[in-house]
Amino acid sequence: MIEAIRAWAARHTAERRYSPIGQVFHWTMAALILFQLGWGWYMSRLPAGGDKLRAFEVHAEIGLLMLMLALLRLLWRFIVPAPINDANDLGWQTRAAYVTHVLFYICFFGLPLSGWAMWSAIDGGPPLRLAGVIPWPLMPFAATPVPVQWLALHWGESIHAILILLLIVMIPLHVGAALKHHFWNRHDVLRGMLPELPEDAPLEVPRHGLQPPPPPPEKAGG
Repeated sequence: MIEAIRAWAARHTAERRYSPIGQVFHWTMAALILFQLGWGWYMSRLPAGGDKLRAFEVHAEIGLLMLMLALLRLLWRFIVPAPINDANDLGWQTRAAYVTHVLFYICFFGLPLSGWAMWSAIDGGPPLRLAGVIPWPLMPFAATPVPVQWLALHWGESIHAILILLLIVMIPLHVGAALKHHFWNRHDVLRGMLPELPEDAPLEVPRHGLQPPPPPPEKAGG
């Protein structure tokens, strides 16, 4: 099974492109991260009450979806390595890109896990559901003493805030680096993460409509 997946993906990596599944993981996670950042800002503006609690619930359930997608994306990355592209041997820039990817994965896992811990530390909170559909268990903080619950809530909030700030810094750096590689260096980094578009077909002279007149017939015996 794994060998068949790798053989299928090799057709894309041989062209220095990410596989379509890898592209879906990337852009889906990017969209969810931007949504979560915007939704978090929106939640902070809501007054305490039912609307704020529901907004936190939506935020947590999408966070759990991101946790599952991060696990699947990491598994896919182990099965199908990234393609070799123009940015693979650029010295400090390549090392910085690797560090950035590691930090992104720390955020992908750390943010939903810290949010899950915070939700679990609130005694009597509503149950969680993955993407609002699949029931999700809480961490066993309800059975611990209240000081432990407060400690989990405090550490969860601190880690969550630090990772949010890290994302806010890394996203423009990541986007800026991709645009720099694409437009300034003319590298194939961004192109490899975009869907492959069919090349334009060459124009052909139509076989109907206005046609040049046929040559006159040759005269016999001429």
